[in-house]
Amino acid sequence: MPGIKTEPVGLVEPVQGERTTYGEFSERNPVDATDGFADGLKESVASTEIPCPAADGVNPTLFHMFLSFLRLGIVAFGGPAMVAYVRKMAVGRKKWLDQESFQDGVALCQTIPGATVMQMAAYVGLKVRGVRGAMACYLGFGLPAFLLMLVLSVVYANTHALPAVASVFSGLQAVIVAVVANATISFGKSSLKNLKSGLMALVAAGLFGLMANPVLIIVLAALLGMILNGRQPVVRSASDSRSMRQTTMPLLLFVAASAGGLTMLFVFRKELFHLAVLMSKIDLIAFGGGFASVPLMFHEIVEARSWMDASTFLNGIVLGQFTPGPIVITATFVGYLVYGLPGAVVATIAIFLPSFLILVATAPWFDRVRSSPWFTRAIGGILCSFVGLLLTVTIRFALNVPWDWAHLVLAIAAFVALFFKLDILWVVIVGATISVFAF
Repeated sequence: MPGIKTEPVGLVEPVQGERTTYGEFSERNPVDATDGFADGLKESVASTEIPCPAADGVNPTLFHMFLSFLRLGIVAFGGPAMVAYVRKMAVGRKKWLDQESFQDGVALCQTIPGATVMQMAAYVGLKVRGVRGAMACYLGFGLPAFLLMLVLSVVYANTHALPAVASVFSGLQAVIVAVVANATISFGKSSLKNLKSGLMALVAAGLFGLMANPVLIIVLAALLGMILNGRQPVVRSASDSRSMRQTTMPLLLFVAASAGGLTMLFVFRKELFHLAVLMSKIDLIAFGGGFASVPLMFHEIVEARSWMDASTFLNGIVLGQFTPGPIVITATFVGYLVYGLPGAVVATIAIFLPSFLILVATAPWFDRVRSSPWFTRAIGGILCSFVGLLLTVTIRFALNVPWDWAHLVLAIAAFVALFFKLDILWVVIVGATISVFAF
């Protein structure tokens, strides 16, 4: 990040640098090569892996990052809308990233498969603390959704009906609409700079509403961004190539461990192997966020394999809407009903792991090409499409709420509270409490 300075150690002069990626500093103002001591210092800095500092100079621990995203994951209602709240925490409060780096991450996570908000949690961790940071943030953000869905799945399996707690969430649906609407406005303010970008967002919203192919929408948005964003953006420096070496080895270890796990399942629990392969396939082709995976999951599980009937699967989707995190957490429900606790664990890992590996593999390459002015224009277009997606999700959620005066008042109150920067955790807690007595 331009303008960041390393903290001086002893009497050593601070070195200007920019935080690029994954625990590295690249020098912006090299020390004079004619100075022998400076040459040695320069070589030492270049060859040493330094944990990536946050934007305010604080280097968060892995446990702190895990807890921060665990707290956010508890209230991660609204699907992709939570990206705005991830930004509020990582850019606004914690200052782990700057706005520019975060928007690069949103553009990347829009163009690769997987649930966008889960990918953004991993991206923040990857930029701040490397692959281990990505794991900590990914697990912290997804753990609350997994545990709650597992509990609801156990109750459903024993009662064969939606848990009574689901009815309590009727009021919380109105709160979720407020959360998504506030996120749309918040992200729109930072991404829509002029009338052209606003029109691109509306076009993307219309196409998402018509259920067009998400990949085509993203490609169209990128092309429109390159064409319509005529003013040359500021060229940004490409990241240091050493970041490639930092992610390559952990990535290869992840791939080897995944292959080993699949092999063990194939040998000892072939039914779990087939479940893992199916969920991985769904994750790999789910471009456009978690909602894009639902139709494919329905086809494979209900129509192709007949593992459960349509009514049961739709009940799982309902529970997925009531739990925090992405809608693909329905995989936990499917895995549990088909193969019990081992099935829930395997299905959950398989629905998230492939897209996580893709993020780790592509982020360094993304950083290297981001210095291109045309690429920067394309990113601007993709960000406009994300605003359009948020608008579409807001409308879809609103259409599913059984509106009456009580729901309307609760939604307006939640929106006003979020607009005036009240912590989303308290908004959700208060909304859930009111729902207990009002609905």
